Amino acid sequence: MLEIKQGSQSFYIGDEKNSEAEVHFVRVGETRIILDHTHVAEHLRGKNVGQQLVKAAVEYAQKEKLQVIPLCPFAKAEFEKNAEYQKLLG
Repeated sequence: MLEIKQGSQSFYIGDEKNSEAEVHFVRVGETRIILDHTHVAEHLRGKNVGQQLVKAAVEYAQKEKLQVIPLCPFAKAEFEKNAEYQKLLG
């Protein structure tokens, strides 16, 4: 199992400066985050890493009582597939 770490504006695997995979977010005001970029290195693709990163961001948003705007196409697709995520849409 890969360890997902939380950075100041991302959830990532590896090093924050040189991550192997990450979902990046931007705070918008007090109540929202935008998921604007997801990246997974070639050797980690097909292992549900992207899904795990989006899930970590969703859990963070739930804990912090934030709404989520999934601008990144991958995150947007994950929100469309998961009904439980949709209640967080901002």
